[in-house]
Amino acid sequence: MVSAYYLASFLISFALTLVYAYKWHRHFDLYTVLMYVLIPLVNLAYVFLDRSTELQSALNAQKIIYIGGCFLIYFIMFSIFNLCDIRVSKPVRTLSLVIISVIYLFVLTIGEAPYFYTRVSLTMIDGRAVLDRSYGPVHTIFYILLVLCFVLSFLAIFYSYIRKKQVSRTILYLVFLPEAVCFISFFAIKLIRYRIELMPAAYIFAQVMYLLIAKRMCLYDISDTVVDSIIQAGEVGFVSVDFKNRYLGSNDAAKRIMPELCDMTVDRVFSSESELGAAFMMHLEEFKHDEQKKEFLFAKKQADEDEERIYKAGIQYLYDDRKKRGYQFVFEDDTQNQKYITLINHYNTELEREVDKKTRNLIEMHNKLILSMATMVESRDNSTGGHIRRTSEGVRILIGEMRKDPSLMLTDKFCADIIKAAPMHDLGKIAVDDSILRKPGRFTDEEFAQMKKHAAEGARIVHEILEGTEDESFRKVAENVAHYHHERWDGSGYPEGLKGTEIPFEARIMAIADVYDALVSKRVYKEKMSFEKADEIIMEGMGKHFDKMLEPYYIAARPSLEAYYTCVSNYTR
Repeated sequence: MVSAYYLASFLISFALTLVYAYKWHRHFDLYTVLMYVLIPLVNLAYVFLDRSTELQSALNAQKIIYIGGCFLIYFIMFSIFNLCDIRVSKPVRTLSLVIISVIYLFVLTIGEAPYFYTRVSLTMIDGRAVLDRSYGPVHTIFYILLVLCFVLSFLAIFYSYIRKKQVSRTILYLVFLPEAVCFISFFAIKLIRYRIELMPAAYIFAQVMYLLIAKRMCLYDISDTVVDSIIQAGEVGFVSVDFKNRYLGSNDAAKRIMPELCDMTVDRVFSSESELGAAFMMHLEEFKHDEQKKEFLFAKKQADEDEERIYKAGIQYLYDDRKKRGYQFVFEDDTQNQKYITLINHYNTELEREVDKKTRNLIEMHNKLILSMATMVESRDNSTGGHIRRTSEGVRILIGEMRKDPSLMLTDKFCADIIKAAPMHDLGKIAVDDSILRKPGRFTDEEFAQMKKHAAEGARIVHEILEGTEDESFRKVAENVAHYHHERWDGSGYPEGLKGTEIPFEARIMAIADVYDALVSKRVYKEKMSFEKADEIIMEGMGKHFDKMLEPYYIAARPSLEAYYTCVSNYTR
């Protein structure tokens, strides 16, 4: 009966190993694979031990059985570590394997030296071979290490259950059961009256559990399942080369996309095999110098198709475990996506062109509306006919000279904004009473006080007109021009009495153009001045009325200003 138990244990364990081999996956854990290899061997040794009639054959069988005690428990422990996602450094794994191996070397001295067994003899009980033995000091160390392996395994399971949410609870249950059964079976032998070893049955139970674990782990390993799914779909091509650019191989999808791969020779330099290979190597060299350049497109016409197909390719490192061994090209058909992108780009281009056109029309309409308002305001003022047009040109001439000086660092946007804002500087006069605005002579102090309000009122109107516009910088420039173009450098201006650089830069420029036009143009209360007299007044005002820093640009602009005003037929405001 006992002999049948050992024989059945061997046959079942061997059958389970065959099942595991049939279901074997290249991503299965190495320690689990070794466990399935050793368990039938150990269970076969139990059969030999049970049927031994001589001491030496019994000892040989016992030495094989200790492979389970030494190495199987070690492999199961590290398999549990991997399943629990607990990383053990390579030096620690190597050291522990060396210690286990040294212990097993002492096992091999059984019957020849007193290190593991001090005494051993063979006794036949009911026709069965039973070893009588006395344990040596190394056996004590073996037990300590064995208990340590069990304890570490249980701790790993409990720790993962409590702390690691990314470890499957199902896997933890499945791995705990065989570990507990092995622990109980190993130490329960002395409680069995007929000294029947329970470990063969415990090993079989462990095999069954690990078959279930392996089946589940394939689903939990997302990276592996994704790769397998991609490969099975057959839509993604893979081509691998080593660091010397030698062709290593490709999958069926790659060969279907590029039939020339079927004729390529493994270990030959990839670029020498075909024109396509040379093109791939060109992109690989770019990747070597800059790993950001890892994607490219290539076109390929299939024999049974009329048009070329576009493939999206990527370059990545080829890994063997965690070690880089070469490069891998990954590519898939991207024709439909590229056509869609082309269509979208074309549509976007047309849409942008249409939006740009509509935007320009709106801006032009907006600018004309503002200019019309300014012209309407000017038409109410008997003294300022053509002032808007002339001051706008004066600002343009001044800005033209200032742009020649790179030290000012004027942006194109600022220059365009102030030129566009110039016609709006007197919009506030729309709020001034006609009796004052149309008065043919000089203002009284009270009337001038009312007239001065047009600056602040102009800023308010500009703000309301341009509020909500996306061009925030232009709105700010236009408000400043309207609000502060009557401020003076020495602080004697209005409406705020700002002084020096407190006055916005655009308002300081507008002030020169505004005063220059007032001097050289005819008003109802004065005749126009000569260019010489106007220039004298402007120069005297530098540092008092005007920003002294703007003096060289005014001087440079003076010939152009005089030429412009000479050509203007109507100087009357």
